[in-house]
Amino acid sequence: MPQRVAVLSDIHGALPALEAVLAEPAVRSAERIVLTGDLAAGPQPAETLDLLDSLGDRALWIRGNADRELVEGAPAGIPVSVWAAEQLRPDQAERLAGLPLTAELDVDGLGRVLFCHGTPRDDAEIVLADSSAGRWAEVLAGVDAGVEVIVCGNTHMPFTRLVHGRLVVNPGSVGMPYGRRGAHWALLGPGVELRRTPYDYTAACARIAAESAFPDAAAWADEYVHARNSAEDALTVFGRMEGRRPAPGDSGPS
Repeated sequence: MPQRVAVLSDIHGALPALEAVLAEPAVRSAERIVLTGDLAAGPQPAETLDLLDSLGDRALWIRGNADRELVEGAPAGIPVSVWAAEQLRPDQAERLAGLPLTAELDVDGLGRVLFCHGTPRDDAEIVLADSSAGRWAEVLAGVDAGVEVIVCGNTHMPFTRLVHGRLVVNPGSVGMPYGRRGAHWALLGPGVELRRTPYDYTAACARIAAESAFPDAAAWADEYVHARNSAEDALTVFGRMEGRRPAPGDSGPS
């Protein structure tokens, strides 16, 4: 049974952020590292996947919607994903294509933990810290009764929530955080810790701009490394995607 598990999600091809997290003593000493999806859709896709591959059998890979889209055909409206899909080597594309939707580990102090990206039934599905109890019941309906903790990603905002007797954990995003700068991740066992790793954001932006061939790498890095998007705006947008009506006077970003 793993004693300590580091969870890294939504790296999005931001290599300096990933390097900062992997240098953390708690990550270096963790028995397992679980990667809960959206790993490569960003300005340094191949390099990010190579670094993750170097973790060997210690890493457990889960499919994210952006990983799937890189292989199946990235959305035309997301330029960095279209570009990133063209940078992957055949072996990298094959690996992403074969990733599982979910995986499970027994974690000391937590019991059976189910890992996914969006929800256990859909890699793109949206659930939020303030989603209704009914919504959570819907998306978790198929989860085995013995699973005590569900870890998801997708929305780039860290939270923990107890819902219908289960603990739900979102570690936040390593490479594209909303609301606060830093590489966000989680440490499991025997409890749950939401962690944030600060790093040199200015140097990271300069490095991404210099090393990536993505034409808008500098602008991408400035927006996402510096977390220009607020958590409040993200909740408004994701709430619409979940099917909610915006609150009066709260239109959110266009």
